[in-house]
Amino acid sequence: MNREKAKLGIAVCSLFLMSSLSGQTLFNITGPDGSTYQINGSANGQFLNTITTAVPLLMISPDARAGAMGDAGAALSPDANSIHWCPAKLANIEGSSGISLSYIPWLRQLVPDINLGYLSWYKKMKNRQTIGGSLRYFSLGNIVFTDVIGNVTGQFNPNEFAVDFAYARQFSDRWSGGIAMRYIFSNLTGGIDVQGTPSFPGQSVAADLSAYYVNDELELGDKDATYSFATNISNIGAKISYTKSADRDFLPTNLRLGNSLKLKLDDYNAFTVLLDFNKLLVPSPPIIADGKIIAGKDPNVGVVSGMLQSFYDAPGVPKADGSLNVLQEEMREVNICGGVEYMYNNLFGVRAGYFNEHATKGNRRYFTLGAGVRFNVFTLDLAYLIPTQQRNPLENTIRFTLQFDFGAFQNQNADKKE
Repeated sequence: MNREKAKLGIAVCSLFLMSSLSGQTLFNITGPDGSTYQINGSANGQFLNTITTAVPLLMISPDARAGAMGDAGAALSPDANSIHWCPAKLANIEGSSGISLSYIPWLRQLVPDINLGYLSWYKKMKNRQTIGGSLRYFSLGNIVFTDVIGNVTGQFNPNEFAVDFAYARQFSDRWSGGIAMRYIFSNLTGGIDVQGTPSFPGQSVAADLSAYYVNDELELGDKDATYSFATNISNIGAKISYTKSADRDFLPTNLRLGNSLKLKLDDYNAFTVLLDFNKLLVPSPPIIADGKIIAGKDPNVGVVSGMLQSFYDAPGVPKADGSLNVLQEEMREVNICGGVEYMYNNLFGVRAGYFNEHATKGNRRYFTLGAGVRFNVFTLDLAYLIPTQQRNPLENTIRFTLQFDFGAFQNQNADKKE
């Protein structure tokens, strides 16, 4: 396998396996039978236990507005990109219809030809109902396949896409709910044989369940304030596989909890603070020694069992006495991200944020910056990612998003006719 072929594995794995920790340290672990086992860890004394899933593209923040605020978008005010963050927000969107188009050159520090495109739309219906949809396309560039002695056997452009349809409804002035259905197609091999076994594109279907709460009647001091809360369980769906003999992999089922507080300083200035928590509802890898599980749970379970098991199945952080702290590792599996947005006259905004993932769970840590400008019909947003470590695969990531408001366009034309 040559260097070009290897970049496929690098690109996919880098989404969740970007820990900068190196070297190894041996940990003594006391098994359930009282025996002592030695396991490998990192040089700085931490036990690495990263959770991986299939099609990690489903977890990439697709739009520049939330991407500029540390990927904290669950409770952000609704727009055409709400399907990804919390479909229930569509019920509270202000416009009558609109679309959004985003483009992200991805992992450019590794390879020059990986890209993510995202197209989403929404349409308000009667009786507090809104429908929407999205198309996410991920191209992993050109891969050259070789045989064991280096002869070129073919080329292929691996790609993945997901198509969504969402429905949202307001239950009251403050509460709304939403559901999204998703078809996933992942073609990473182009049908080549993997160690003598034929491969095929992975396919699955999934659903999102979400709820959204907003209270715009608050006051902080003498200033008007709006608090929003959102929750979304995304990518609840069947496991995926690329060969008949391989084990099926979990989708990145994720629990997202978001909070937003918007403070209206005056008629022209507004300030919003966001805080999101994310946890993969996927089994944690157990600690295996001598061919048996000595800590943690068996990850070969069904989708629903895996979701429930994910709250208590972490093997635990090794302690000096050989015991394991399960709660500590479970807490490490929660990613925290937050951001701020300043808007002037609802026309121009500047944003910043931070994303934090524990070092033993992937070590994605980065700052984000961005800005946006609104016209009568168009909205243009940009975001820039700044990792906390040098030579990070995510370094220099830029997001571009363009939104178009059909309702505003129709009103503008109506005003001209009058």
